[in-house]
Amino acid sequence: MRTIKNAADFQAITESGKPVLLDFYADWCGPCQVLLPTVEKLAEKHADDFIIAKVNVDKYPELAQQFGVRSIPALFFLQNGEVQESLVGVQTETALENKIREYSVTA
Repeated sequence: MRTIKNAADFQAITESGKPVLLDFYADWCGPCQVLLPTVEKLAEKHADDFIIAKVNVDKYPELAQQFGVRSIPALFFLQNGEVQESLVGVQTETALENKIREYSVTA
């Protein structure tokens, strides 16, 4: 799973041509820590066809602001650099897997 630390990281990911799932989180956020193992597992499983990256809102607040993140965990699905869908709160592995498949098929 990739970690976005600056604008260059974000740009490289969005220009990759692959669909992207951004996970906005914070180390102090309990629900974020609950979701993290699921997101990491999916990142490993879909490494070839999907980019899953995490963004620490405390270390890169500019990107969180750009995406209008108001509560975390916040998940954004992107295609061609454009937000297709966003989810807030802890999500099940099945729900995320279904979304990843949905965006992988149309990529």
